[in-house]
Amino acid sequence: MEFSHRRHSRIAVVLSVLCAAGLSLAAPGAAVAGPDNDAKRAGRAVERAEAILEHATATARNAARRLETATAALPTAQKKVATTRGIVAAASVEAATARRKADAARASYGKVADRFEQAQEQVVEARDRVDEIAAASYMGGNFATLNVLVGARGPQDAMDRLGLVDQVMQKQQEGVDQLLGARRSARTEQDRAGLAKRVAEEAEKEAADKLEAAKDAQVAARRARAAVIELAQSRRQALSVARSQRSAVLAKYEAAKAEEARIQDALRNWDQKTGGSTYLGGKLLMPVHGWKSSDYGTRYDPYYRVWQLHAGTDFAAGGGTPIHAAASGRIIQAGWAGGYGNYTCISHGKKQGRGFSTCYGHQSKILVHVGEYVRRGEVIGRVGTTGASTGFHLHFETRFGGVPKNPLNYLPGCLC
Repeated sequence: MEFSHRRHSRIAVVLSVLCAAGLSLAAPGAAVAGPDNDAKRAGRAVERAEAILEHATATARNAARRLETATAALPTAQKKVATTRGIVAAASVEAATARRKADAARASYGKVADRFEQAQEQVVEARDRVDEIAAASYMGGNFATLNVLVGARGPQDAMDRLGLVDQVMQKQQEGVDQLLGARRSARTEQDRAGLAKRVAEEAEKEAADKLEAAKDAQVAARRARAAVIELAQSRRQALSVARSQRSAVLAKYEAAKAEEARIQDALRNWDQKTGGSTYLGGKLLMPVHGWKSSDYGTRYDPYYRVWQLHAGTDFAAGGGTPIHAAASGRIIQAGWAGGYGNYTCISHGKKQGRGFSTCYGHQSKILVHVGEYVRRGEVIGRVGTTGASTGFHLHFETRFGGVPKNPLNYLPGCLC
């Protein structure tokens, strides 16, 4: 119910539990609550539990904190388990697909590499034939052709011999063309082989990356499952502790009820003895510079199944913050009051036919004494956390004939 340094330590506990649950590792695209939202939700749950358990034992309050923190974190942790399981399945499928793709790319590269080897062999064979032609030409092949033509015995014989020469030259040209074609083919196959190799290497890398992602997803899934188990165990332990505190807590509740009845009797007796003038002060002055942290009203304790009245409104403020009299009046109570800790009440006279008083609980220091008259705005004490309190705040009450009423009906609407 407080927003003091104890609240900060409590939220730190909440955050540590959420981090242990792996809640900061939201899956890409998954619509899960962020850790900040989880921490806020858990923090609000803890504050509600502490507001209800204000009069419980410290052990019971700690158990309630753990229970509410674990309960608030559990749904997101369970969703994280389901999400990570889906990621594992998807990553495994992607890894298998990438592996098949890599195998196909490697096989394709093998075939292209074989064709490149064959093209290289054809280049070598064609080069050998061209080398033979070049050697023959160098060794006088053209003179031999001329001698064939000179030795012809007639025009027809010369034509026949010239045809033979053309055939020889055509064969030589074919050898050169084959070499050129083999080179072009070899270059083409070389390019294809290079491309196939790159594709295979990229596919291999993709397969390795997908496999690593699948392994990481499995680790995340195991952590998420372990976090859910830890949260469930924390809840069971907290419930066990809460049950063990039942007798002590119910005894404290009975003591709080008895203290409330004593306060009401004391205020009624004061009104009967003194009578008092009519209160004409209008709206009350804000008793402290802080912020509302808990409302007036009857609350049901789900841990111990009892109802209790929170007789005032809580205003959180730092320890030692001045507390001001909400209106002028006479101090009718100033001292220890059980769960209220250091407790002061001021009588302001009659309002609506009944004695009207304001009371101030959990003070660290009381600066007034019974019978003293104080004026509106005068400092009467300091904010503390005495009695049944879980942090620095002022518990402020408005009472009529000793019976508590909602203070917000009598304070400025802006609470300023």
